[in-house]
Amino acid sequence: MAKLRGTIALSAAVGLVFSAALLAQKKDEKKLDDKQKKEIQNVVKAVDDAEAGQPATNDLALTWAREDFLKAQGNKGFVPFSVTLDSSKISGGTVVLYWRVLSKNGAPPADPAAKGKNDDKDKDKKPAYAYEDISFVPATKDASMHVSRSFTVAAGAYDVFVVAKEQAPDKPPKNAPPPKTALIKQTVTVPDFWNGELSSSSVLMAKSIDPLPAPLTPQQQAERPYALGAIEIQPVFDTKFSKKGEISTFMLIYNPKTGPGNKPDVTVEYNFYSKEGGAEKFFNKTSPQTLNAETLPPQFDLAAGHQLQTGQAVPLASFPEGEYRLEIKITDKIANKSLTRDINFTVTAG
Repeated sequence: MAKLRGTIALSAAVGLVFSAALLAQKKDEKKLDDKQKKEIQNVVKAVDDAEAGQPATNDLALTWAREDFLKAQGNKGFVPFSVTLDSSKISGGTVVLYWRVLSKNGAPPADPAAKGKNDDKDKDKKPAYAYEDISFVPATKDASMHVSRSFTVAAGAYDVFVVAKEQAPDKPPKNAPPPKTALIKQTVTVPDFWNGELSSSSVLMAKSIDPLPAPLTPQQQAERPYALGAIEIQPVFDTKFSKKGEISTFMLIYNPKTGPGNKPDVTVEYNFYSKEGGAEKFFNKTSPQTLNAETLPPQFDLAAGHQLQTGQAVPLASFPEGEYRLEIKITDKIANKSLTRDINFTVTAG
């Protein structure tokens, strides 16, 4: 059996149902200077042009790194995501990052009966995006700079446009080239966490999971979307792990049925399978986690908004180099239902 270094602590007090109001903080236009307002116009136009079919540039090697799905308030899903860019190509010290989320189902059809009544108002009406936001990010000089942000939307399929742009200098040199710009589009499908069925967040692969000494401000939360309640997760962007390290996971379990005291009765199993020659075989497992009235803190109460969480950190020293699949099986004993989540990863020598 693989030796378990540590199971992520279960907290009864932390409420990890995210508030769209908190996580969708918009920039106060009164606080923006003219330079920032012009940058906003530029990046918004870049996405407008891309939507209209014009070819986009990718001067900064912008790529989509990952997205994760968690439950948010108001029947919505919270989607932290990360992009990677080559900030060594940026001449200034700031990256303008803009993201726009569009439903693939399209905007609601117009009411024919209302046609002509508000034509003047409609001309100035802002397009109905599912979400949009902007951030001015200090640039590092890394060839692989990761930036994480988020959006909150209802369940469904979406196209996410992301623009990264050099912030133009106050006084550009004569005949200076235009600021470098990069645009990508990624399609994501946000699951429905509000249908009452047993479900879970994404399996968050963590480089580290650290306690937060104090609550974050709304601005800090917007810039650090993997800060969840009283902890902050540093996500991994590569599923290759050294034998000298460990594989660490974290996830939230949604909609389990409850018994007395609004407590669930859930078992979580972690099974590892090795892959070789197109086939796989069972390799190892850790001791199952039992989450019920006997193991959870006395004050744990799902009706009060407490979140059921699970996770493990497993050292990889006993894993031979190669390809693996981690199967996480969640069983709700009260509802007699189960689901599985899979993670594929590689173990390397160093």
